[in-house]
Amino acid sequence: MSMSGRVLIVAGSDSGGGAGIQADLKTVMALGGYATTAITALTAQNTQGVFGIVGVEPAFIAQQMRVVLDDIGADCIKTGMLHNAAVIDAVADVLETVANGIPVVVDPVMYAKGGDSLLDPAARETLIRRLLPKAALITPNVREAEALSGLAIRQPDDLAAAARRLLALGPAAVLVKGGHLPGETVTDWLIWRNGEKTFTAPRATSRNTHGTGCTLASAIAAGLAQGLPLSTAVKRALAYVQEAIRTAPGLGKGCGPLNHGHTVRPWN
Repeated sequence: MSMSGRVLIVAGSDSGGGAGIQADLKTVMALGGYATTAITALTAQNTQGVFGIVGVEPAFIAQQMRVVLDDIGADCIKTGMLHNAAVIDAVADVLETVANGIPVVVDPVMYAKGGDSLLDPAARETLIRRLLPKAALITPNVREAEALSGLAIRQPDDLAAAARRLLALGPAAVLVKGGHLPGETVTDWLIWRNGEKTFTAPRATSRNTHGTGCTLASAIAAGLAQGLPLSTAVKRALAYVQEAIRTAPGLGKGCGPLNHGHTVRPWN
């Protein structure tokens, strides 16, 4: 498979390999792109939860980003776990100074799959003020969309209201993921300045859904890096995640990882 599309991933490490930097790297490679990284934190984590977090100094996170951008460059940047305000500020400073014009996919990681908090609650306003206006796309799940928009989301129609509220905060587009809502069908709502689109799919019954948010955002970033239109990048990424869940290896005692290595045609 030839490589096309450089994606700089700014996110935390998952020692269990199912989410975070590890999932991001595998996803971008599976879709035919080239991934570089700036690691923001180390986690002691497995399929049963997060047992410890060690943050990386914000100045060193910024240095990782700068040296990669100065040498290898990027066609898209994806952010994941940015655990406090100082980290968000450091990342935003780099985006403003050396990454102008590069699309940014912001996955506003606030909680792990099991509910563990991965963002200092005091940093929410910094995320809204410094990072969301720089995003080509933000990809919150229901709980994150509620925290950022201030709206309750109980049914698919609420996804649209939250997406519009989040769009007003400055990103170019918003994808609110409906996987945490009840029902046999999952609806994801994509909205941008001049339009909107919904994506629906049958709900997967698998327990192996650890890292789906990280995986989806990185898959979209790979598509944007490869020049795909936004809606096409989202459609391909959703299909990739669905197949990765379907073919998951069934590892661990809890919420297991996806099969990031399943075979795909990168430009479908």
